[in-house]
Amino acid sequence: MYQLKLYNTLNNKKEDFIPSNPEHIRMYTCGPTVYNYAHIGNARPAVVSDLLVRLLKQIYPKVTYVSNITDIDDKIINASNETGQSIKEITKKFEAIYNEDMGALLVNRPNIQPRATDYISDMIELVKKMIDRGCAYEAEGHVMYDVSSYPSYGALSGRDIEDQIAGSRVEVASFKRNPGDFVLWKPSIEDQPGWNSPWGFGRPGWHLECSTMSEKNLGLPFDIHGGGLDLIFPHHENEIAQSCGAYGHDNNPQFFAKYWIHNGLLDFDGEKMSKSLGNILYVHDLVKEYSGEVLRLALISTHYRQPLSWNPSIIEQCQNILDKLYRILHSANCEKQKSEPSSNIVEALCDDLNTSKALAEINSIANQLSKSDREDDKISLKSKLLASANLLGILQQDPAEWLGYSASGESIDENLIQELIDRRNSARSDKDFNLADKIRSELNDMDIEIEDTPDGTIWKTKK
Repeated sequence: MYQLKLYNTLNNKKEDFIPSNPEHIRMYTCGPTVYNYAHIGNARPAVVSDLLVRLLKQIYPKVTYVSNITDIDDKIINASNETGQSIKEITKKFEAIYNEDMGALLVNRPNIQPRATDYISDMIELVKKMIDRGCAYEAEGHVMYDVSSYPSYGALSGRDIEDQIAGSRVEVASFKRNPGDFVLWKPSIEDQPGWNSPWGFGRPGWHLECSTMSEKNLGLPFDIHGGGLDLIFPHHENEIAQSCGAYGHDNNPQFFAKYWIHNGLLDFDGEKMSKSLGNILYVHDLVKEYSGEVLRLALISTHYRQPLSWNPSIIEQCQNILDKLYRILHSANCEKQKSEPSSNIVEALCDDLNTSKALAEINSIANQLSKSDREDDKISLKSKLLASANLLGILQQDPAEWLGYSASGESIDENLIQELIDRRNSARSDKDFNLADKIRSELNDMDIEIEDTPDGTIWKTKK
């Protein structure tokens, strides 16, 4: 039995994962607010969570994974006002696009994908509990959470009250008891969407939505809560306060969720992605230019807790890695059989999702496969490689299609290509660059592209 270790943001250390019920693991990750296309930074928590869920399913008999859709929010209202489209039109459109884009990155759909607007009555009931417990109050049509009522506030973010107030960057309304108090329910005016409640016509706050949807679909406490580093404060901190405060667990933040997993943020070549800089990369555009597998590999090539700098070189590198792996798979002309992933890869991922080590092991298995002559060994290695890669969400395509062999319908003499590459490499070693260039031209005429990499010369058909 494998022992999973995860870095728990709540305790700021790597811990043994001990589930509430080993027979049923429950996990929640904050999903998208559907008013625009998801950018590549938005994709990272989805891919990281998918990787963790794949690992959990490898270890445990049952896993329920929930990731929500926020379909009511001020950003959505603003988008509706700007475009003239109804809120329903906007949210339906971008929810579908988000799921399509994540599917292109080989992210499996969550077991449950709740929409916030389907849980309004549950949100109202949760607010009532908070009011009854004395941790929320009504003020000028709003219902506010009283942060002073919750002594564990700041346990996740490590901020004191003053830091929390400064970090929230919200204008302090006159009706707040404390500057750090946050909204649970807000009034809706004019043509704003809303629902009837004991506090008037209004709509929920963002933090309330996730507290409610996670509880209703997973129960309390659930095992793992995921999301981006940018959500630690105020969103996740406020989720804990709401859910623990509503049920009187003032000194036990783990009553809500036991383990908090946060991925590092993504920038563009060292600069923060922003509209003003014009460097926002939308997944919807990227998947038209690159394979989703290449993008996924790029997102997991760096440890999930580390920042990831997105640039063209990382895409090129991941393309080359996958080309090499698919070429080895294609060359291993043998059957495959049912197989378990490599224990080394499972153990690497059990060490707080050590993807670098796991990918190194993938490469090791592939190299063994490429050198193997015995049919039984080839079948075993190929099967283990595919099972291991599936755990990472890569090598999911037919090798011939990936390499473009099937595009023309013409057979390719791989032995001849390799012979030409070997001759070219020998010519380069002898400093006969004219011959080397001539062979490259010959390969080019055969619609074969070659690239010299640290791992040797790789080739692929022109697509």
